[in-house]
Amino acid sequence: MANDPDRPERPRLEPEIIPPERSRGDSEWPPHAWPPYASAARQRIYVARLGPFGFALLMAIIGIVVALILLAVVGAILVWIPILALLLAAGFIYRLLRREGPLGGRP
Repeated sequence: MANDPDRPERPRLEPEIIPPERSRGDSEWPPHAWPPYASAARQRIYVARLGPFGFALLMAIIGIVVALILLAVVGAILVWIPILALLLAAGFIYRLLRREGPLGGRP
């Protein structure tokens, strides 16, 4: 009976009891500061367990993001290949033209 999935799970920790706020005059915080435990900042956060469908969806999203990053990196490499080829060809042509002087020998 302890592993009954329909039975609600008991809290693992006891709830924290927060004392009521003190009067404004007794506050340690300056009036322009945001106190860390202000009543407007309190929110309840619910965390659900991830099931098989949610896990598959999360893995699909991570796979899509990784594929997009890989595509961007490969695209950047493919753009640089012709640029490097042109620079190499220009350097080779410059080297050939520099070797030959006005009389056909080295200057």
